[in-house]
Amino acid sequence: MAKGYWVSVYPAISDPEALTAYDKLAGPAVQAGGGRLLSRGDRVVAHEAGITQRAVLIEFDSLEQAVAAYESEAYQKALVALPDGYERDFRIIEGID
Repeated sequence: MAKGYWVSVYPAISDPEALTAYDKLAGPAVQAGGGRLLSRGDRVVAHEAGITQRAVLIEFDSLEQAVAAYESEAYQKALVALPDGYERDFRIIEGID
């Protein structure tokens, strides 16, 4: 079965410290949903139209599991904690077997 991935890129973060409340809720919600954090960092080498801000990659056992984790009550509470002024490109994608 193909894995599922959350891919997030933050093109604009006006106050990185303000993400703390989100991170405290999102981490346990992702783990409860079966997600494994593969990368979360500000060290990005971007090419072409790439964005060099924070990028996050989370792996799930399936696309369905990734979608269910996003739709979970726990993760929805984390989303409410995202601060004003953030911008995020978030996608759920299916891996290749």
